[in-house]
Amino acid sequence: MTKRTKITSSFTDRKIPATMATQHPDHASKPYWHYKPYISTQYEAEETYRSFAELGATEYNWDWEGKLVDESVVERLFSEHFDYFSKNPLGEKVFLTFRLPNPRVETEFRLLRAFINMASAASVSRHFGFTIPPLFEVILPLTESAEEMLALQEAFEEIHSLKHPLYRLEGFLSNIRIIPLFETVATIIRSDKILEKYLRIYEKRFKKKPPYMRPYMARSDPALNSGIIPTVLAIKIALSHYKALSQKEKIPLYPMLGAGSLPFRGGLNPERVEEFIAEYRGVRTVTIQSAFRYDYPLEKVKSAISLLEKTLPTQEASSISSAEEKKLLDIIKYAENEYKSSIEGIAPIVTIIAQFIPQRRERFQHVGLFGYSRGEGKITLPRAISFTAALYSLGVPPEFIGTGNAIAYAQKTGQLTLLEKHYIHLQKNLQEAGRFLNKSNLKKLAQKSDTWQKVLENVAHIEAYLGLKLGPITSQEKRHALLTEKIFASLPQKDTIISQYIKQAALLRKSMG
Repeated sequence: MTKRTKITSSFTDRKIPATMATQHPDHASKPYWHYKPYISTQYEAEETYRSFAELGATEYNWDWEGKLVDESVVERLFSEHFDYFSKNPLGEKVFLTFRLPNPRVETEFRLLRAFINMASAASVSRHFGFTIPPLFEVILPLTESAEEMLALQEAFEEIHSLKHPLYRLEGFLSNIRIIPLFETVATIIRSDKILEKYLRIYEKRFKKKPPYMRPYMARSDPALNSGIIPTVLAIKIALSHYKALSQKEKIPLYPMLGAGSLPFRGGLNPERVEEFIAEYRGVRTVTIQSAFRYDYPLEKVKSAISLLEKTLPTQEASSISSAEEKKLLDIIKYAENEYKSSIEGIAPIVTIIAQFIPQRRERFQHVGLFGYSRGEGKITLPRAISFTAALYSLGVPPEFIGTGNAIAYAQKTGQLTLLEKHYIHLQKNLQEAGRFLNKSNLKKLAQKSDTWQKVLENVAHIEAYLGLKLGPITSQEKRHALLTEKIFASLPQKDTIISQYIKQAALLRKSMG
């Protein structure tokens, strides 16, 4: 084997991926390459290869947070698909990026295993003659401070400094880069301050600035916890802040956004790519989740990924003035309060339905944000995908929770034009979600609950705003409505047939949740 020149992960001219395939379990259909909808851990390395070679994605998110992990992924990829990776080296043309557990909220032993995996993968890669480590960036979920970002780098340095002849780490990967994932509306809004502080302490620690940064904004969890309008506006504010910070610090920032297929979770699917690009100008990398890849025709998926790869690098974020930001923050505060005031009353039935949602990946109990198993808050909600799936299965898309009252508030305060300026496809998103509304189910719920009555009032405000009645239009949407009626009627008995109805409805809307 030809020995190549040693190159560490300090190179600065790296390719920035535009599309990152992920393991989010939101697909309804069977993957085109698999024999069933459920994807066990043993098949995820093969999925990684196919995401690159067949779909054209340029990054794959290998998730260590809350799920089982195949720790031999790099060896599998090299041994089973060496011809492909010899022409498209990992870490140079395509990228495998670990999403780590945050040691603040999840057991730290999984973090240690991930670090050892990265270091050993670098040695394996060098053994095969590659000149760049295959893994050199990691995603830190639930990022809330600059200090925890740097602590992760220092922890890796300590692991990597272990010396023994059998380890053969050889300094090939001496420092990792951190992709901070911001997962709440409040954290997303102030994330530029976290990045600015990180740059200061990074420069003090390493005597230089990082060559670039990739701030990563969640789209599903903020919506789950705060609602759709606050989430979209927070992301727009953050994109404006990143643009200003990049200019101030003279360092490239390449924002990332984690978006699912349905409007509540981001509205990124092969049929809505151009709308999404226009909505989130300035985002450099987007997640291509399972529903995007497996619930649409294969050629349409490939074309959509190609369009994202070509277009996202050319987009620039809009700048938001301080005066506009102040008004947007006012809308966010009001809309967030409206959303949160309904969640406690909605949680019980959502939790019941979530029990019947078909599983798509091997997962542990997830540590989340809004009163999950850590005991924060007064209520317990499922993950964002299950939450969205449960409400769509009920015929009451979560896009409508608190949203109508927030729009009415924006109208009353003279801020509707501003809201529509920065949430460009607000009307289209509501119309799209509205086709899956079962008003009959909602009215029945409203008869027994003030919370659901409030949701019904929100729907009325939205209909007045749009100037149309919401509900199914196409034959498929009408079939979806019939399935939601069956799901709702079956709930008192907790009949297992509910799972079949949920699966059929998900196939019709082309996403589990």
